[in-house]
Amino acid sequence: MAKIKKKGQSGQAKNYITRTQAVKKLQISLPDFRKLCIWKGIYPREPRSRKKVSKSATASTTFYYTKDIQYLQHEPLLQKFREQKVLEKKISRALGRGDVSDAARLERNAGRPDQTGKPRYTLHHVIRERYPTFIDAIRDLDDCLSMLFLFANLPSTTSVPAKMIARCERLCHEFQHYLITSHSLRKSFLSIKGIYYQANIQGEDVLWLVPYKFNQRVVGDIDFRIMGTFVEFYMTLLGFVNYRLYSSIGLKYPPKFDQTKDDKGAELAALTLEGVNLATNEETTKAITNGEGHGPDPKVQAEVDKLVKKLRTESAADKADEEMADGEEEEEEKATDAIDKFEPAAPGGDVLPQPTYSGNDPSKLFANCTLFLSRETPRQSLEFILRAFGCKRIGWDPILGEGSFTTDESDPSITHQIVDRPIVQAATTEQGDGEDNQTAQKLGPNQRYPGRIYVQPQWVWDCINDEELKSPELYAPGASLPPHLSPFVKPTQGQYDPTVPLEEQETEGEALDAAIEDAKDEVESDEENSEIDNDMDVADDNDNDEEEDSDAEEDEEVEDEEDEEEDEEEVLQRQRELEAEISGKAVKSKQVDPKLKAKLEKKKALERKKKEEAEDLERAKGMLSKKKRKLFEQMQYTNKKKSTEDMKLRSKRRKLEKEKAAGKA
Repeated sequence: MAKIKKKGQSGQAKNYITRTQAVKKLQISLPDFRKLCIWKGIYPREPRSRKKVSKSATASTTFYYTKDIQYLQHEPLLQKFREQKVLEKKISRALGRGDVSDAARLERNAGRPDQTGKPRYTLHHVIRERYPTFIDAIRDLDDCLSMLFLFANLPSTTSVPAKMIARCERLCHEFQHYLITSHSLRKSFLSIKGIYYQANIQGEDVLWLVPYKFNQRVVGDIDFRIMGTFVEFYMTLLGFVNYRLYSSIGLKYPPKFDQTKDDKGAELAALTLEGVNLATNEETTKAITNGEGHGPDPKVQAEVDKLVKKLRTESAADKADEEMADGEEEEEEKATDAIDKFEPAAPGGDVLPQPTYSGNDPSKLFANCTLFLSRETPRQSLEFILRAFGCKRIGWDPILGEGSFTTDESDPSITHQIVDRPIVQAATTEQGDGEDNQTAQKLGPNQRYPGRIYVQPQWVWDCINDEELKSPELYAPGASLPPHLSPFVKPTQGQYDPTVPLEEQETEGEALDAAIEDAKDEVESDEENSEIDNDMDVADDNDNDEEEDSDAEEDEEVEDEEDEEEDEEEVLQRQRELEAEISGKAVKSKQVDPKLKAKLEKKKALERKKKEEAEDLERAKGMLSKKKRKLFEQMQYTNKKKSTEDMKLRSKRRKLEKEKAAGKA
């Protein structure tokens, strides 16, 4: 007879465990259980059937894998949590006895782990377990950097201590220094949420978000205990990553930190990078020659010399043959020196990025520039980007902090100045002469130095995204800036692109509708002009008449006659329509502009063609199975929705361009 199975010992009931059961099994508090799960990467799981797992389960019951909880039972951090619990009991017991000095001693020892030699806990082993290789850690840096940059900009409160903020800020600055030294930063984008950055670290793209430097308001509906647990883990992770990155480029970690400079707002300049003391080539050769050893055998050395001589003669002959062949190939390739272009094979195919001659190094984009940042510009983000792309000389107003190349705005070596204010005027003397005496010239507010390029901050972001210095005229103070597009979105076929002219991306139907509207507007404007001319002629005639009473009577008679003529025209038009209905012929209408008529006929032909294509498509859909037809309809719905949005954007742009052209006229 087979053994009878008991309930809850096999299947889904055995594979899952509730949170309450897990806390009891591990013998820790709920906050410690949350911490442990976050650090170890264990998350709640949803079973297929809650009833099979537990009959008493409700909608709010949280389940975990039983194997995950068994894995946590061997975690060394459990012992640390238990020791912390014992310490808290000792302190509460001492306070209960009234022994305040003993309780203070216990708390003081617990708060000084460096002196007592008993640290509370470390997450080093957790980092090594979760990220077996360095590439795994880099792939998980996105959330880590976003969280740490967020906490680095928060104000200190009871839930967010100042030590945590300072630690986050220092780790972020260390990471930024690596990006500046290795020139790993690739792209950046200004959005409503903040500034997005993308860097390429050892072949992996890392994207993170940095908030703007505004005064943050900490609200009470956010659980900072949970976020603080993540931050504690991420601080340890970024410390490991920074150490590995600094070691890979031959720098000491951690870099030297100057507290006085940091207190004065130096930020990146508060850290000083140092190289690792490696032995030079001369020292290594001396160490090798000074070592014990013996000379080679003379017979063997003679044979080796013969072989080397033979190989040299053969290589010289081969090199001569290769030079002859290369000369012939170069003559053939001179005629075909153009770059190949990847053109789509089908009309609706994807447009591939075209190769170009690029001799510029993005890491030296701003190497020849000396920039000055006005006090209204975002200094932290601009300094980081400019240094990452080769700029060595960056100055700013002394109110923005220390660490600048110069704080003198009148420095003649400055080539570019970044401003974010209205149009500035060139400084002139009392006689009205604009002398280019930059050293002796004293500027008032809202004025500029001659011979210096003034641009808005968007110029820097567009330059690094396009990997070229953009024309500064487009970004002059007060100018209407070009669209700032996300460099992380790849353009697709048929999608609206603000940088492309409207005529190149609008459909045939949209172009016809726009042309018809323009033609109608021209006809209406011509009619209005003719009416205005007639009114002016009538007014001139009335002014020339001397007898006012007789003129008024004549005007009334003319108006009555016009009304009668209009009524007669309406009656005749109705009569024509009735005759056309009886005879089945077309109604004789007024004269229409031939250009407008041709466009209307073209639009009708286009609509007829679209209708035929829709009918063909419906017939083809009938041949599909039900599953494939539903999938095809979903695709059609999504494409139609996207095309409608693009059409709205194009119509909005067309309207703006019309208004702009009318304003210029």
